[in-house]
Amino acid sequence: MDSPANFIDHTLLKPDASKGEIAALCEEAVEHGFASVCVPPVFVTQASRLLYGSEVAVCTVVGFPLGYQTTEAKVFEAHQAVASGAGEVDMVINLGAARITDYAAVRDEVRKIVAATDSGLVKVIIECCLFDEAVKRNLAEIVAESGADYVKTSTGFAASGATLEDVSLLFRTVAGRIGVKAAGGIRDWPTCQAMLAAGATRIGTSAGVKIMQQWRNSADLI
Repeated sequence: MDSPANFIDHTLLKPDASKGEIAALCEEAVEHGFASVCVPPVFVTQASRLLYGSEVAVCTVVGFPLGYQTTEAKVFEAHQAVASGAGEVDMVINLGAARITDYAAVRDEVRKIVAATDSGLVKVIIECCLFDEAVKRNLAEIVAESGADYVKTSTGFAASGATLEDVSLLFRTVAGRIGVKAAGGIRDWPTCQAMLAAGATRIGTSAGVKIMQQWRNSADLI
């Protein structure tokens, strides 16, 4: 297959990330041709400067990782992210509202974040491991109807991350209207390949370099 690099959001969201690590992340992203780097909001300006003139987008997070900030706070985060140079935003929904199936609140918040990012890409994290199939399907439908660009499986900070079953469910539900981002626990090429085959159109991972090395090795064996 073609290089998986353009499906990968090269991610560093650990709480103690440093400027030096962000610089290395950006260098790796340019070297391998990743779709984006996904960095904490505090590093968006640095990443934007380092990646200026490249084809690698800058992505950051909103309401991360728990989603229980007020909508107003999330809107402010989104505005600030775009003003600092982010072209993509991964937001966490109000998980408590989803738990009680207050879908109107979820829909309203997603729409406001989409509006706040202007023309930037919005990926909406629904934290699949918390919900049953019916709720996941309903949330994916809401995301598809709300103007966002992707529905995303996981933050990577919850009890579990992406599963093939969840990726397939989201893919079937959105039916090509928006993309599907798989994230959380994707640390090698076989897992990445399986997620892409299940319908993922973006992969969030901190193991992007390792995945590319394994992909190249597998391609060399063919």
